[in-house]
Amino acid sequence: MDVTEYGRFIMTAHDKTLIANPEITVRDERFNRTNTPSRWWAGEPFGTAWHNALSGTFPRGEAFFIESVKAFREGTDPRLAAEIRAFVKQEINHTREHVAFNRLAADAGYDMDMIDRRTAELLDLAKGKPAIAKLGVTMALEHYTAMMAHEFLANPQHFANSDAEVRKMWEWHAVEEIEHKGVAYDTWNHATREWSDFKRWMRRTIIMMIVTKRFLNNRWKDATELLAQDGITGWRAHWGLAKYLFGKPGVLRRIFPAWLSYFKPGFHPWNHDDRALIGKYEGDYQDALLPA
Repeated sequence: MDVTEYGRFIMTAHDKTLIANPEITVRDERFNRTNTPSRWWAGEPFGTAWHNALSGTFPRGEAFFIESVKAFREGTDPRLAAEIRAFVKQEINHTREHVAFNRLAADAGYDMDMIDRRTAELLDLAKGKPAIAKLGVTMALEHYTAMMAHEFLANPQHFANSDAEVRKMWEWHAVEEIEHKGVAYDTWNHATREWSDFKRWMRRTIIMMIVTKRFLNNRWKDATELLAQDGITGWRAHWGLAKYLFGKPGVLRRIFPAWLSYFKPGFHPWNHDDRALIGKYEGDYQDALLPA
């Protein structure tokens, strides 16, 4: 559906109706406290390695997201201010749950500290950089999390053979990533409100290219090092991971059109209205719903 941003709303190109950004709900769920899934909790090594590589970055990465967005909350309109508060609460909960998940992976014998150290080193590169640059990086990475969240929820094949509670954690996380996918972007628009449209577009697209290179290079390195801990090395590791990411189920292949859309002038995360995916899974968390 082609849409145009209109303040805090989305306007469809065809019927000109306004769609409000969805309310952000904090679901205070807890997972993976008692279960002990198998070492290959995804049912095979490559999906397990990829998701462990992602999870290993989240505790430090989401703290970086929170601080980057909070740096520009002053002067925001009441709705965006409320969304930022809810975004922070959701990300704090995500951090807590991925700390627990990473502990499970470490208990299964994986060196998750390796990923944490590499993430810390990468974040150190941002020290001293302008706050707006950090927000730009957060905005780009939030687009990645939203794209993958959509794919995970829209195509259950990604977790078809995984441990049930681990799958539920990723689904819960994905729902909330979709729900708050516009917050960093709207904060960027607020922070750069004095910039020209061209300057905004140029800066965010350059940042996305840099982020993409680092994201793919480092997650690939993390995943192949985790595979090596399973005795899968060399061409077997690289070929197997490539088949998983670009073949079947092919999360990176499938999110490519959404990634490309980021470079379109006038892009907004809610150009792609996937609120239905929130409702599809929300019923699983009724007991945990808390008002934002």
